[in-house]
Amino acid sequence: AILAQGFGGAPCVATLRGCERWMSEKPPCWSLGGTGLFGKALAEVIQKEKQAQEENWVFLSSKDGNLTERAAVDQIFERHKPTYVIHLAAKVGGLFHNMRKKVDFFRENMLMNDNVMECCRIHGVKKLISCLSTCVFPDKTTFPIDETMVHNGPPHPSNVGYALAKRLIDVMNLCYKEQHGMNFTSIIPTNIYGPHDNFSMEDGHVIPGLIHKCYLAKRDGTDFVIWGSGSPLRQFIYSTDLAQLTLWVLRNYESVEPIILSVGEEDEVSIKDVGLQIAKAMGFEGKVVFDTTKSDGAYKKTASNNKLRSLYPDYKFISMEEGVQKAVDWFVANYEQARK
Repeated sequence: AILAQGFGGAPCVATLRGCERWMSEKPPCWSLGGTGLFGKALAEVIQKEKQAQEENWVFLSSKDGNLTERAAVDQIFERHKPTYVIHLAAKVGGLFHNMRKKVDFFRENMLMNDNVMECCRIHGVKKLISCLSTCVFPDKTTFPIDETMVHNGPPHPSNVGYALAKRLIDVMNLCYKEQHGMNFTSIIPTNIYGPHDNFSMEDGHVIPGLIHKCYLAKRDGTDFVIWGSGSPLRQFIYSTDLAQLTLWVLRNYESVEPIILSVGEEDEVSIKDVGLQIAKAMGFEGKVVFDTTKSDGAYKKTASNNKLRSLYPDYKFISMEEGVQKAVDWFVANYEQARK
């Protein structure tokens, strides 16, 4: 079984049961967390992927369990008896949300991670994939960052609670392997975006937050205001790209060491360029304003995907232009129902 929790929102889980290396016919596969950004992308990929057609995936909602509560996690494992687990659960938010709620981000993520890992051990899960973030890397470092640099110094102070909780996943993966022989590993995606995201302008990530702002600016005939100078640089990965690569890691990557799932260094873009791409995709013709009284956060987090490319050299990412257009079109078409 695969147990996972989607990005954003309340804790939820995804499971894939009985997939003995995907050799049995039509193995039943369970997914909890199918209503969020990653869960929807995973469902979309599974519907189109030939190998996944031999697996019986079922998507559950967050109502099936709160991963911050140990008793609830025990019940989930007892009920679904997973053999493979993808742990994408996290309390997540944008820069300013992280700055305001550092304790909340640390404690809730630590609780989820500890509960899922220990239940994987107790229930004999064959493989666990957990999700880190590029914010786990040191604030003061050389670029590009790679998988060997996770613990080389403290993270940026703006999101220290979230970053340290995520960084400790790597520590525990190694500890569980050494003490209990568990097959735990982790992925490090860059900034994920796409349909079904949290489009909150205060608590969401940069792309969904800017899409919502631009939508309102166009609707109301006001300026499109982007917080900060627009100069920070980021790499963004479209949600279905991350879903496809995560399935590849589940089936093909056998190291305890983390692996960065990202577009290349050459695809890094500034927040200003992201904002302008969103304005173009939205058909916004008004004034774009940068509010420099707001914090920029870390200037850059350039990540190397050389390890991924050495193992999966032929993977083709969705372009930033295409991905932003898809995300904008989805938000406009689903404005009333979108999380915001």
